[in-house]
Amino acid sequence: MFVILWQFDIAEENVPGFEAAYGPGGSWAALFGRSAEYLGTEFFKDAYVPGRYVTLDRWSSEEAFRAFRAQNDPDYEALDRACDPLTQSETRIGAFLA
Repeated sequence: MFVILWQFDIAEENVPGFEAAYGPGGSWAALFGRSAEYLGTEFFKDAYVPGRYVTLDRWSSEEAFRAFRAQNDPDYEALDRACDPLTQSETRIGAFLA
C-alpha cells in the first residue's frame, strides 16, 4: 500500500468548503475514484488546533498513484487550483509504503 499524508490549515470561514472538497466523499475523493487502485481517504480534524486537518490518501501502490497522475494530471491540477483559496497552508507530510 502507498499512503500520502497532507496537513492543512484552514481559515474558519473556509471550513465548510474545505470539508466538502477534501473529505472522504469530497471532490478529491471523486477524482481519485476514477482509479480502481485508489483505496480511500481518511480525514482528521485536529482536536486542539482550530482549522488544522490531516488527510491520508491510500493507493494500492506508488505505481498506481503515478499512473493515475499521468492519466489525470490536467484535472488534478485544475482541482488543486480551484481549492487553493480554501487553504491558508498546505504541507505534504510525506508519502509512505505499508
